[in-house]
Amino acid sequence: MTNITKETNTRNWTMPEIELPNIPSNSFTITDFGAVGDGVTNNTEAFRKAIAACTEAGGGKVIIPAGLWLTGPIILASRLELHAQAGATVMFSTNFDDYPLILSTYEGWETVRCTSPLDGEGLEDIAITGPGVFDGGGDAWRYVKKWKLTELQWNKLTKTGVVDGDSWWPTEQGLNGAKLVDRLISEGVKDPKAFEPARDYLRPNLLSLRRCKRLLLDGPTFQNSPAWNVHPWASEHVTLRNLTIRNPWYGQNGDGLDLESCRYALVENCTFDVGDDAICMKSGKDKEGRERGIPSEYIIIRNCIVYHGHGGFVVGSEMSGGVRCVEVSDCTFMGTDIGIRFKTARGRGGVVEDILMKNIRMINIDGEAISFSMFYEGKEGSGTLSEDKHPITDETPVFRNLHMEDIVCTGAEVAFLIKGLVEVPMEGLTLTRYKAIADRGVECTNATNLALTDVDIQVKEGPMVKLHQCNDVRITRMSGCGSESDDRFLVATGNRSDSIVLDGLATCDSHRKIEALNGAEGKVQVK
Repeated sequence: MTNITKETNTRNWTMPEIELPNIPSNSFTITDFGAVGDGVTNNTEAFRKAIAACTEAGGGKVIIPAGLWLTGPIILASRLELHAQAGATVMFSTNFDDYPLILSTYEGWETVRCTSPLDGEGLEDIAITGPGVFDGGGDAWRYVKKWKLTELQWNKLTKTGVVDGDSWWPTEQGLNGAKLVDRLISEGVKDPKAFEPARDYLRPNLLSLRRCKRLLLDGPTFQNSPAWNVHPWASEHVTLRNLTIRNPWYGQNGDGLDLESCRYALVENCTFDVGDDAICMKSGKDKEGRERGIPSEYIIIRNCIVYHGHGGFVVGSEMSGGVRCVEVSDCTFMGTDIGIRFKTARGRGGVVEDILMKNIRMINIDGEAISFSMFYEGKEGSGTLSEDKHPITDETPVFRNLHMEDIVCTGAEVAFLIKGLVEVPMEGLTLTRYKAIADRGVECTNATNLALTDVDIQVKEGPMVKLHQCNDVRITRMSGCGSESDDRFLVATGNRSDSIVLDGLATCDSHRKIEALNGAEGKVQVK
């Protein structure tokens, strides 16, 4: 295992050079193949012919001029640059029959889905460029929960489709598809024909590129996806830059970017405003993900903005193949449910390690500013975490060797949260130069080798720091102030808590009280 230097922003893994696509200079315009940009004419065949001509010529650029271009799925090809000029909007058909069922991937499993509007597998040297827009027509596919809409919006929506309690579905087939799909997946069925009765339920991701090499997305807007938005899977040498990725906030499974089992990737200068996790690292789910064993690794993310999402930067929960050697820097997260989020659960397995995050700015976070939870989906209950120690197996997930520095958060429910496992505590996390204003402060359970240095927090309730079953903890030069009703700086509990060292505290005078309770007595040292 490699280690990140604790007090600096250095890392000792080397990022390989990312290869860009090699595409010939030939060019083809879709209007030369019969395309009409009136928003009404179906241009599926024109796109197919243009791409076929480009491929026959050995590769090149297919140009989409300004206009409204209605089409079914665009099947991409090697050595192809799809270039959407300014004013071009590609509108994907909302006729579900235009999207054949294929073996694809979704939520960590290789399974049957509808063909994605932008789809490709086993390709090399592929690019989608230009300032144009690709609209996935997702409103026709997604189900909607009543609580996410105003009464006026709900009443308008329910004049069509099917209502099931507090959920609206576009079709009866979509409503009833879940049971069939769950059964087929549990039985290991991967024949697309078996899934036909549930076609409407099998919402595609807007862009799905699988097992590809040398991929460039530069410039376009990807929006209104039926499910996840941009999803490179098991691909290498991936460059994503200058993108705008949008999904409505009420859209179910409306992730922005899911880099899954990819290596050698750069994401920079991108903007996200989505209905689920914004920038997400994944690597397969449970046994299938562990057996495939393809981690997401050697990834740089920088200069990105997230305006809305469940999480700004997220790892998991489908991380069973591992996530490692990732650097995130100079990003801003505004109004997300959680700012920086690492999530997993028993049963996933996988190792997340060697992550560096620096120069992160967060504003008005609804929940935790920084969250590490091994209890995703509430499998252990949402209240007090279970003290039961489970056997360590390949199903046991691991978080270790994570470094965060130069982070600011103005407004959150919790400044910093760790929920580790009894059997494998979270290990080797350093948080350096962090300033936060939050309702509650630092709350850590089952963590070891934890270092908080030059942290300044202002909290409204409870003690500034709560440690339960934590050992080898060093808090150095921590400053700030706690709530008016609670004068405690630190509360340490649990008989496994040990070696907690406080050094150079600079909190306000009224918040320096230390409590060690319920087995932690005598385990706290103040220097």
